[in-house]
Amino acid sequence: MTTRRAALTLGFRTALAGMSVWQIGLAQADVNSEPAQPRPALQAALRTPRLVGQHRFTYWGFEVYDASLWASAPFAALDWVKQVLVLELRYLRDFKGADIAQRSMDEMQGQRPLSAAQLQSWSATLQALMPNVRAGEQITGIYTPDKGMQLLHQDRVLGELRDTELAQRFLGIWLATETSQRKLRQNLLAGAQP
Repeated sequence: MTTRRAALTLGFRTALAGMSVWQIGLAQADVNSEPAQPRPALQAALRTPRLVGQHRFTYWGFEVYDASLWASAPFAALDWVKQVLVLELRYLRDFKGADIAQRSMDEMQGQRPLSAAQLQSWSATLQALMPNVRAGEQITGIYTPDKGMQLLHQDRVLGELRDTELAQRFLGIWLATETSQRKLRQNLLAGAQP
């Protein structure tokens, strides 16, 4: 029995060590069960903000963030790249910006392979933009077709993803059919037309 318990403990520790990209923080945000409300960034980006969907993302049982997707008009889920969208992530734990950037790169690579030039350029861009976040803080992405994406941290502009393919692939982490998190995508697009 002790050998089995030791093996399970070692397996769990090994799995957590492999999660270094997500480095689980100790601080936990208060869980808010109320629906998301429009924030100033939404009002500026969307004429009439409408919550399309939301989802609490967990990883190996750890709550990571609450995601909310906003649009100003109904849109078809398969045509999300043609719509102005706002994605808000309210973090429930502390994370290093470098880890968020690396996890984002891993997810984009998982959608479709990236070229060596894309890996180098996009990684440098995300590493430079992504801030460290504390539990309760928010990162917002304002996606505009054919222009890219503006990133905000606590409603303060971090910078822009002007490469439109990078912006699409980045938002695709949550919305692309190739996402590794299909339930998350389904819930974010719950209010979209089929």
